[in-house]
Amino acid sequence: MAYDRYVAICNPLHYHTILNRKHCLVLASCTWITGSLNSFVLTIPASHMSFCQSRTIHQFFCDAKALINISCGGSEDFYIALYVEVLLYGTFPIMFCLTSYIKIIRVILKIKSKDGRKKAFSTCSSHVTIVIMYYMTALSVYMMPPSEYSNVLEPVFSVLYSVVTPMINPLIYSLRNKDVKSALLRLLGKKKY
Repeated sequence: MAYDRYVAICNPLHYHTILNRKHCLVLASCTWITGSLNSFVLTIPASHMSFCQSRTIHQFFCDAKALINISCGGSEDFYIALYVEVLLYGTFPIMFCLTSYIKIIRVILKIKSKDGRKKAFSTCSSHVTIVIMYYMTALSVYMMPPSEYSNVLEPVFSVLYSVVTPMINPLIYSLRNKDVKSALLRLLGKKKY
């Protein structure tokens, strides 16, 4: 999405030539491949961990942090894989988003009309909100030091970044559509002004 917004704002006249069908297929394929590698990188070391106490994961899905919490040995390789994963799949996407939004902000600030700037900012604001919500809750899960509230906060933050964020994303983008807005207003019994 950050790249899409970058191309839409920084190269609007070349949008369809840059993000053509072939380029979109390459981007989608890269996403699927890196997602598969992500699973593979953590599955191998997780299979070498030992669980001598309870095998019940206190989480609504089998998350890396939840596995570490119940393991009693063999987690050294898992920690190394987890740190490599955070570096590759955490740091680089954040840097990519930041770089694209810094370039977008530079272009937006050069727009002379107030309405043009407002439209460009509104195009990006929903995505920035979702990105911040996703990364802040995900980082909270993985960077939170152990405390008496960890057992409650980790599942809550996990639900936020894995369920709520993907659910809100289509909602935000559909509410930007004028037809959806007017249908929602009609449903709520309010007239569109």
